[in-house]
Amino acid sequence: MPAPTALITGGTSGIGKATAELLHERGHRVVVTGRNPDTLAAARKSLPADVVVLRADARSVADADRVAQEVRTRFGSLSTLFLNAGISRAAPVGAVDEATFDELMDTNAKGQFFTLQHALPLLTDGASVVFTVGIGATRGLAGGSVTAASRGALLAMVPSLAVELAPRRIRVNAVSPGAVDTPIWAKAGMPPEVVTEHVAARIPFGRLGTAREVAEVVAFLASDAASYITGENITVAGGSGVAA
Repeated sequence: MPAPTALITGGTSGIGKATAELLHERGHRVVVTGRNPDTLAAARKSLPADVVVLRADARSVADADRVAQEVRTRFGSLSTLFLNAGISRAAPVGAVDEATFDELMDTNAKGQFFTLQHALPLLTDGASVVFTVGIGATRGLAGGSVTAASRGALLAMVPSLAVELAPRRIRVNAVSPGAVDTPIWAKAGMPPEVVTEHVAARIPFGRLGTAREVAEVVAFLASDAASYITGENITVAGGSGVAA
């Protein structure tokens, strides 16, 4: 019997890369996608040699089709689809322009939906689909309205997709990380000391999460241990939002 195969969008850094490493450790054949030339090159060097790294723009339906065809040619089927690609743009409502709105919606919502659509014929009966959403979709953050809406669209899809795909025993769930120690903070121009003072200090656990901790939850949802879980959203946030 062939090893299970996982496709991870946005898999060249952060949570996606950590999940690729973990699933590979546990015997999966792994395909990751990304669009940044630097992270693609770094992933090809640092991930195991048999992990397939593909360039794909999460906004592009044509790229979603191309990736699906590549997976079909190489492996024939998929047992796990981790729809993790996404971007964040913080701006007050009065400063959001149409181009930013469209980029967020196209990358975070449309791209993930059509990747699922093109991958669907490859998914084996009993496969696992996991979306990355994030706690911002359900908890208010000034300047986060459009990012939250684009990620929240995925969360709104989960119950309907879970019901629709249940006859094939395909499980559809979401994982919602809180503040996680990934390159996203540096990209946003936040020095480590600022992250510690203003972000980590507000988390009941007193620290940022790690990409590996989120990857462990994704790996659980991909495993037979989660065979009776579908239509759910698991928050991985160190207690953020729990305390009064």
